[in-house]
Amino acid sequence: MNDLSEVLRVRHPILLGAFGGLSSVRLTAAVSDAGGLGAFGLYGYDGARIRSTAAALRAATDAPFALNIWLPTGDEVEPGPQHTVFAQALEPFYAAVGVDLPARPERYTPPLEEQLEAIWDAAPAALSVVYGVPSAETVDEAHRRGIRVIGTATTVAEARALDEGGVDVVVASGAEAAGHRVSFLRAAEDSLVGTFALVPQVVDAVSVPVVAAGGIADRRGVAAARALGAAGVQVGTAFLATRESAATQAHRAAIRRTAADESVLTRAMSGRLARGARNRAVRAIEASGTIAPFPMQNWLTGRFRTPAGEQNLGELQSLWMGQAAPLATRDTAAEVFADLIAGWSSVER
Repeated sequence: MNDLSEVLRVRHPILLGAFGGLSSVRLTAAVSDAGGLGAFGLYGYDGARIRSTAAALRAATDAPFALNIWLPTGDEVEPGPQHTVFAQALEPFYAAVGVDLPARPERYTPPLEEQLEAIWDAAPAALSVVYGVPSAETVDEAHRRGIRVIGTATTVAEARALDEGGVDVVVASGAEAAGHRVSFLRAAEDSLVGTFALVPQVVDAVSVPVVAAGGIADRRGVAAARALGAAGVQVGTAFLATRESAATQAHRAAIRRTAADESVLTRAMSGRLARGARNRAVRAIEASGTIAPFPMQNWLTGRFRTPAGEQNLGELQSLWMGQAAPLATRDTAAEVFADLIAGWSSVER
């Protein structure tokens, strides 16, 4: 099947980007209820939290939704003696939000197996993965349970690997996209292919529906993606700027004032390359030259990013956004969705 709506059992081929740490039940449900595929990012969620989140989603919508996880790449570090050294380098940020230097935890992220067990119990319409090809066992189990599998590629080679791995849908994520560059065959810095170049090449290379992502924020981007052969689009920043998202007021304001050439790719906040605004925290951490490897850096900055969000201190948050941020002008998910559908309908295939 190459009709995305049929594959994912949705009315419209519009997917919500899964925001690790910024997902909200309200936004996920809004996109699903509108006929698209809402998504919820589960980065850092343990089994209990996944189950409670899925229950909240079920209570909010009867429509299909996707749950998203990060696959381990093998280079993740475990808590060790260096934890305190890297934590001390971030001490000014902890002081700025009024929290103590964080002690070393037992682990930075929950095991993949624990997350998958909870996802099988949750039974979403789709399992979305980034940073790799899911194992054959994972794909088989998902399919046995009637769950579609969505993989994410930043290069044609990654798209082919996902297709060969049995995924049902490939998201072709261009370098314009917000958040983490989820490359897995080569370094993210060596996998920066733009959406317009990436999408048609992936369409030609794989046998499954291709979803375009990166730089798509309104009807014009959707129309362009469809003209390039995409079977659907995945939109992040435009939805992140809406009132239904979990982004803070400071984050939404930053999306609307950050020019396309002012978003940057940085490892400062997580230890992995990601696109967002270069705020005070990013500038200071980059200037220090002291960035812990992933996921240590992500965990450490999270100890000040969370209270910074609660205090609406945008200069100390991860202000993820794509290069189409200036086009994210609509206030509600319904307004964004209606515009995207208009763009899809404007192009004949």
